Amino acid sequence: MTQYRVGVIGGGQLARMMIAPASNVGIELKVLAEQENSSAKLATTVVGDFTDIDTVLEFAKSVDVVTFDHEHVPIAVLEHLEQMGISVQPPSRALVHAQNKLVMRRALDKFGAPNPIWSAVSTVNELDEFIKLHGPEVVVKTPIGGYDGKGVRVVNTSEQVLDWLSEPLLVSFGGQLLVEQKVKFKRELAQLSARNQSGEFVSWPVVETRQQNGVCSEVLSPAPNMSTETSGRAMQIAKLISESLGVTGTLAVEMFETETGELLVNELAMRPHNSGHFTIEGSVTSQFEQHLRAVLNLPLGKTDPLKPIAVMANVLGVSDSKSFMDNYSQVMASFPQAKIHSYGKSPRMGRKLGHVTVVGEDIDRCLQEAQEARDQLIK
Repeated sequence: MTQYRVGVIGGGQLARMMIAPASNVGIELKVLAEQENSSAKLATTVVGDFTDIDTVLEFAKSVDVVTFDHEHVPIAVLEHLEQMGISVQPPSRALVHAQNKLVMRRALDKFGAPNPIWSAVSTVNELDEFIKLHGPEVVVKTPIGGYDGKGVRVVNTSEQVLDWLSEPLLVSFGGQLLVEQKVKFKRELAQLSARNQSGEFVSWPVVETRQQNGVCSEVLSPAPNMSTETSGRAMQIAKLISESLGVTGTLAVEMFETETGELLVNELAMRPHNSGHFTIEGSVTSQFEQHLRAVLNLPLGKTDPLKPIAVMANVLGVSDSKSFMDNYSQVMASFPQAKIHSYGKSPRMGRKLGHVTVVGEDIDRCLQEAQEARDQLIK
């Protein structure tokens, strides 16, 4: 039997969490990391610049398929690989929609996925006009490069983004900013799914994501008090996007649920995603194993929950010196039912250092235990 070889570009925690499932199913995992001693150092075979065509091409020649820990590899680099006959999954034509929010919004409009009201703006006058029509507050985003709350500002005047509208920065963003209505939502949801090259599609239960300072704090699976109709609609939106864009691998569709029950797409991620970490302990097939299966065009695994409830709490850095490993054994003793994941990162304020997952029968109890374990790790 020939061993499958998967190359992951990016040495972060997502690549790190692919290592165990790859080993379990006999896949050889190789990682192109940005620096030495990355989170995924156990599988790192190359340290180099993922924006350099020659570096990426040489790495890609050693594997059967190239996939990603992040969405920042230049599309031109990926197109070059594809022209050389190398399998890139998800393909560049799909990934561009996760790299550029304006490209995403235009595509979603085209095939009928639910967008908030939005516009592309490049001048003060254009932004002022949008604020006049859809304000008093609107959300301005940089089309590329933003994540975890970065590249996003809630504004009521164009003066609050004059720096982004200045020529040097605006050019670096592609010449336009994305401005959206400020959606009045009751909560944020995420629909995780996976699709392989043969078109097989599966999805996990829709989850509720809770944010703190623009960064995901907790994930509750399944989203509490979710009607069958709404959860079915979330899955159909993800399926529409996946099939329309030709996505392969894991897809996370972040959504707003409005007070009236409407679902609006916020952002897309075409890789394993923070909202799906609970699947490691909570599902028959984790998002990481599923992503590897999908990009290799292998049959997909079942996504059924192993327990009725799964809650994941992110561990965020509280200083540049406090490592959660300081309290690791104490928390393990106090919360033997919790699964604690370390990303092997040096501490930094606000940085994702790991996560805690608790599965069980009662959502309030699981949430409380996950939060308490997380808080003790960084106390």
